[in-house]
Amino acid sequence: MDFLLADVPFDLPFQLNWLQFAVICLLVFLAGFVDAIAGGGGLISLPAYLIMGVPVHIAIATNKMSSCMGTAVATWRYAKSGFVNWRLAPFGVVCAFIGSVIGANLALLISEEVFRLIMLVVLPLTALYAMRCQSLSGGEDKPRYSFKITALLVMLAALLLGVYDGVYGPGTGTFLILLLGGLAHLPLQEANGITKVINLTTNLAALLVFLLHGKVVLMLGLVAGLFNIVGSLAGTSCFVQGGAKIARPIILIVLLVFMVRVIWQLMTA
Repeated sequence: MDFLLADVPFDLPFQLNWLQFAVICLLVFLAGFVDAIAGGGGLISLPAYLIMGVPVHIAIATNKMSSCMGTAVATWRYAKSGFVNWRLAPFGVVCAFIGSVIGANLALLISEEVFRLIMLVVLPLTALYAMRCQSLSGGEDKPRYSFKITALLVMLAALLLGVYDGVYGPGTGTFLILLLGGLAHLPLQEANGITKVINLTTNLAALLVFLLHGKVVLMLGLVAGLFNIVGSLAGTSCFVQGGAKIARPIILIVLLVFMVRVIWQLMTA
């Protein structure tokens, strides 16, 4: 126990012991698993950093690094399985990159107190979405739009969620699946495939901004990223076999825990 409570021997700008480090890695593994199935891994990974005492801006930035690693693997697996529509994906990539760069720069200007207030709005809405969203359990496919209309809707969703992912992040994948499935009428597998490409783009764009501003803890991000990769590999295999329903209860539990923590912080501030 003394070893677990000893400080991690890395050059960190905050206090972190081995037990906290291990908890972050385990939850980031779970985040990779859930994110690969139905998006929303950030609803687990970002709270993991925050609950263990990592400052908000550093948590968001470092989470981008670990998320990038897992999302890259998931994107490759979905592309290999034929789930990525490469005619539509480039439209989303361009808009997602622009939106994420804008959002990441905005995030650097927002104080921790404002972030907590934003979370009080985002978390309940996300929980409501997770309970009602048919994309998390695989609803019936809707009639397809023309390619031009679909491309425009993909671009709109990518731009809006790109800004959101750069500013905050958690739930981006699930929101994208919802918009691409419900608004753009893409089948679940295709919506998930394009979501991974767009999400990888937003993560990379935001990560670049945070790296330039020195907000990423490289050692923590890399180690947690390896756990995220393993979780992502397990999640993509589960999704291919039709196991998406497990994502909803996990996301709701994490949302509840995170909501209680945010309220407690505001009350004791």
